[in-house]
Amino acid sequence: MNRKNTFACAGLIATLALSSQASMAQDIHFTQFDAVPMVINPAFTGNFDGQFRASAIYRNQWQSVTVPYVTYGAAFDLPIVHDLTHDDYLAAGAQIYKDQAGDANLSNFTGLVSVAYHKFLGYNQTKVLSVGLQGGYSEKTIDLSKLYFGDEYVNGTFQPGISQEYHLGIGNSVHYYTVNAGISYAQSVSDKFSFVLAAGANNLNQPNESFEVKQNSQVGLSMRYTGQLGAIWNTSDRFSLRPGILFQNQATANEVIAGNEFHYLVGNPEFPTYSTGVFLGGYYRTGDAAMITAGVEFKGFRIGVSYDYNVSDLKTASNGDGGFELSIRYIAPNPLDFARKLVYPCARF
Repeated sequence: MNRKNTFACAGLIATLALSSQASMAQDIHFTQFDAVPMVINPAFTGNFDGQFRASAIYRNQWQSVTVPYVTYGAAFDLPIVHDLTHDDYLAAGAQIYKDQAGDANLSNFTGLVSVAYHKFLGYNQTKVLSVGLQGGYSEKTIDLSKLYFGDEYVNGTFQPGISQEYHLGIGNSVHYYTVNAGISYAQSVSDKFSFVLAAGANNLNQPNESFEVKQNSQVGLSMRYTGQLGAIWNTSDRFSLRPGILFQNQATANEVIAGNEFHYLVGNPEFPTYSTGVFLGGYYRTGDAAMITAGVEFKGFRIGVSYDYNVSDLKTASNGDGGFELSIRYIAPNPLDFARKLVYPCARF
């Protein structure tokens, strides 16, 4: 990379990392948002049919533009108290993820723990109202030694550390806690159709976040509001349509992802949560990317891949290349599921 590009990238990263009033920090996002339900909404903790759920995800993006932005995470959740009132239950879970971006290794490590209460409604237990609460710890770091600033050149001589130590007052790390909450409603309208509707609010405490030590008390991580709508429409015993919409708002940034997954059961349709199936999906993130997902399900496992094709103004530099994701999930089957005792109305997320 030539010197001009080096300064351009450094300036961009510094602007994103260090801005305080004009630009609020924002949380991560995934194309396969249904693979990380507790990141989206804590009410989705434990919303599945089985004994426990374990998942992992990896994302790589902007490789054609700069040093790749890499995000990976893992999660585990399960019901912990059953039959609180009839079939109601309490679930708990944990989610960790790490995001690393750019030449200066701007990284974010976050750990989250959540609980959710699921209350079944109706005579046939075909409706469920869920509320969730989540707490987390985040640590963000940056390697300033890998950034170069124009005012570090004095009379043609490079003097590293001047901007960092005397002008910007930047620290190498920042730590904070965050609180999130969410609610969801799921209903099985018939044997063929079910849906889930949810809303959440993240960063309720708006924790202080800035690498500028002197101004840390002035910078709060903006609240992130989310809305989700998903459905499962079984058009036959083996084929189903699974549309989904995700809306997120944080400070001045908005994100809308909408699309559909086509799902086909290859195995025994009597046990859809355990039988072998394949899926192919198409989604669009407004103003940013067109996305495709595909994968397979078998014996409680779900393996998915996705690719983003960039359609924003950045496509000139990115050549359309956006992000690649790989996810894997395992739900341990509950023997009671085979007896059809209790089925979560719509485990879309």
